[in-house]
Amino acid sequence: MARPEGVEPSTFWSEARRSIQLSYERYDVILIQYIKQFMKEKVFNLEITSKSSGSRIDKFLQSKLDKEISRSKIQNLIRNGFVKLNNSIILENSKKIKTNDEIKVIFPPPSLVQIEPQAISLNILYDDEDIIIVNKPAGMVVHPGAGNSNHTLVNGLLFHFQNKLSNIGGKLRPGIVHRIDKDTSGVLVVAKNDFAHNYLSKQFSEHTIMRTYEALVWGFPRPKNGKINEKISRSIKNRQLMSVSKNKGKLAITNYKTIELFQNSNVPKISLIECKLETGRTHQIRVHMNFKGNPILGDKSYGKSRKKFKNIDLNIEKKIINFNRQALHAKSLGFIHPTKKKEFFFQADRPKDFDMLIKSLRKCSI
Repeated sequence: MARPEGVEPSTFWSEARRSIQLSYERYDVILIQYIKQFMKEKVFNLEITSKSSGSRIDKFLQSKLDKEISRSKIQNLIRNGFVKLNNSIILENSKKIKTNDEIKVIFPPPSLVQIEPQAISLNILYDDEDIIIVNKPAGMVVHPGAGNSNHTLVNGLLFHFQNKLSNIGGKLRPGIVHRIDKDTSGVLVVAKNDFAHNYLSKQFSEHTIMRTYEALVWGFPRPKNGKINEKISRSIKNRQLMSVSKNKGKLAITNYKTIELFQNSNVPKISLIECKLETGRTHQIRVHMNFKGNPILGDKSYGKSRKKFKNIDLNIEKKIINFNRQALHAKSLGFIHPTKKKEFFFQADRPKDFDMLIKSLRKCSI
């Protein structure tokens, strides 16, 4: 189902009560009706194949709404009684549907969210009237979301800067212009007013921001230096993950350079690489390096499963096992300052555990 032009996904699904009426007929025509934010009824007509009969209801709904809502959210709606089959509430995600059934999905109004300021220590690299530069530690979520309402970067920013953050991101994302993954460390820019937010956002959307990452990857990339130009879209197998797609998805370009190689008879092949992004897609480096055959060390979602290495140095093996996250660090960030109109460049030191792992690999590779 296509989202109406000009309506953001978060607004589309979250701001008000909507009703989606699905019915599919013997002639394989579906009528989808829903009421969106401004109480204006919209009607969509979709065509499907006869093989939909006999499908699980959660999978069927995902096939119709996959661009807007994840399967896990659909399953939560079913479990909480917001889905009706032939006007009767169902609670089973595996319920089978058949021709001429009618499905009604009600999206409840969002609960009011109050984000609490929390006295979280933040590593502030720079601060002026317009921007804040933060070196985010690994393990910290950038902003509140499902399952993460406390101890996020936003909670800390609200404590330290109170009302001095932009409002464009709403109550959940004050000041947040861009994000890095929870288990990725490194430099982030935060906007203190709406003018700065818009000015920075434009640079991100035009891909003029300079972003450099460091990563430890398995194996030796071939060639040592190169460009990965592969589209990225949401994974068909797991809607929470991304994957390289030849036919659909968004343009994604990662330039990588091998900085150092680690290997000897007691150390498996591992490389320290530097990545410069021309685009900023979700999980871009992780997806691209995994596609190339050099997944990031410690990556639980895109990395290789843990394997046994023969004759590996026991100290190195222990350090690799204990490095319980992806070895990825947002090293630097460069952009034009919103009001000073000059190029600013910031660099964040590697976390100690990341740096110690590199030093251990280097020592054992001699």
